[in-house]
Amino acid sequence: MKTVASQGQAFNGQREGEELIFVFRRHIIAMRKGFYLLLIPFALSSIPPLIWQTQLELFLLPIAGLGIGLIFFLYHFLMWRYTYYIVTDQRIRQVTQHGFFGTDVVELNLSKIQNISYNIPGFSGEIFKFGTIVIQTFVGDLVIHNVEHPAQIYNTLQDIVNQASGHQPQGDYEEITA
Repeated sequence: MKTVASQGQAFNGQREGEELIFVFRRHIIAMRKGFYLLLIPFALSSIPPLIWQTQLELFLLPIAGLGIGLIFFLYHFLMWRYTYYIVTDQRIRQVTQHGFFGTDVVELNLSKIQNISYNIPGFSGEIFKFGTIVIQTFVGDLVIHNVEHPAQIYNTLQDIVNQASGHQPQGDYEEITA
């Protein structure tokens, strides 16, 4: 998880007087489909050289399978890398990459947030420290799957929303570390 100091940091679309609190992205486990798509072409293309060991040309197949797998992996890596969440003292901004050229941006004003909850999905979530955060508003929910350290982010978001609504005095936020 990436944290950002609020001093001197800026992002695209930042409003005047808006303070950046932290930036986070989904856990690396969200890229598991990319890892599978890297390994499956390589594994399948490695079978023919193992069966017909006398034909040396077949030994190029695993290299081609690895190349195809790397293309699929790179695509999923870029989608993971350029999907992130920005938390400021005024709003939460979700930037989601779709394909190589599509980007979706969803913003929630902190004053519109009714409830925040999180869920850790069993044993794998506990071991790899990921979960789901649900931010509820009057118009719908923002569901963030595969968040790294969901309890820490939940607590920090709760503090920020409480401060924005006037329920808590201003103070330092809990630092989130990876």
